[in-house]
Amino acid sequence: MSHQATPPAQADRRDLRDARNDRWFARLLKVCALLVLASLIGAAGATLWGGRQAFATFGWHFLVSDAWDPGNDVYGALVPVYGTVVTSVIALVLAVPMSFGIALYLSEVAPAWLRTPVASAIELLAGIPSIIYGMWGLFIFAPFFAEHIKPFFTNHLGDKPDDGQLSWIAAHVPFIGKLFGTDYPFGAGVLTAGIVLAVMIIPFISSVMREVFQTVPTRLKESAYALGSTTWEVAWDIVLPYTRSAVIGGIFLGLGRALGETMAVTFVLGNTLRLSPSLLDPGASIASTIANQFSEAVGLQKSALMALAFLLFVVTFFVLLAARWMLRRLAFREGNR
Repeated sequence: MSHQATPPAQADRRDLRDARNDRWFARLLKVCALLVLASLIGAAGATLWGGRQAFATFGWHFLVSDAWDPGNDVYGALVPVYGTVVTSVIALVLAVPMSFGIALYLSEVAPAWLRTPVASAIELLAGIPSIIYGMWGLFIFAPFFAEHIKPFFTNHLGDKPDDGQLSWIAAHVPFIGKLFGTDYPFGAGVLTAGIVLAVMIIPFISSVMREVFQTVPTRLKESAYALGSTTWEVAWDIVLPYTRSAVIGGIFLGLGRALGETMAVTFVLGNTLRLSPSLLDPGASIASTIANQFSEAVGLQKSALMALAFLLFVVTFFVLLAARWMLRRLAFREGNR
């Protein structure tokens, strides 16, 4: 049976139609990409425009001032920015090792019958609303922290122990006493907020790590085991180097969530706009300050809150920019090997 050849004119029309459809498809994708960029610029521009009065009134002093006095219309961003950064760093320091251990256990150590249920539970924890973590922190963890954990820090590390006698660590290690010394009797504070944030981002980071650990070729791990490597050596020398870029990306995404968290931090941070070096004292973050005051803010106070929103955008942007820079450096180094 002979096949009838496509007439040249019909083939040309089909080629033109396909080329036209490809152009429209490319334009549609470009619009989607530009829409994201426009939304990003629009959000930054809107917060900057809303905070223009505060920046014009206080100038650069707004960034380094710890004053926040709505009665006298005097505002500074230092306390909220400090609280945001410190709680996020605490969360990251606590969450990354724990997430790495969970992901490594599920991908390399756990029996097959246990992996799926635990992995599903972790993914469910990652989807729990933040207000649930905040309520848990306020009603359960903060009282437990005040009764059982905080006295240990104040008596063994702080410069204000209950018996008045400084421990050897507090007396000889610089700044450690101020870091854990406090007269505040309740459990809410900077360290409590950091721990609650860590609990929030552990499921997110560990889920990402587990997924990327599973992308490591089985032959690489089996070859390492055949050469006598232990599970730790396989994880440290094979799994982690192979997935390093994705792991760092997941960690910074978790940090981005911690920086912008609102409700959970608002419940357990104490919401006191006073600068204190102690991790056990109450503090404030950018998100919690905006959540607590924006509904009643007018005039210069509202502008100061919008300026805080812009600063949060800037801090998050530079954190993610640093992540991209690290990933590019890692990719460059791996490409030169």
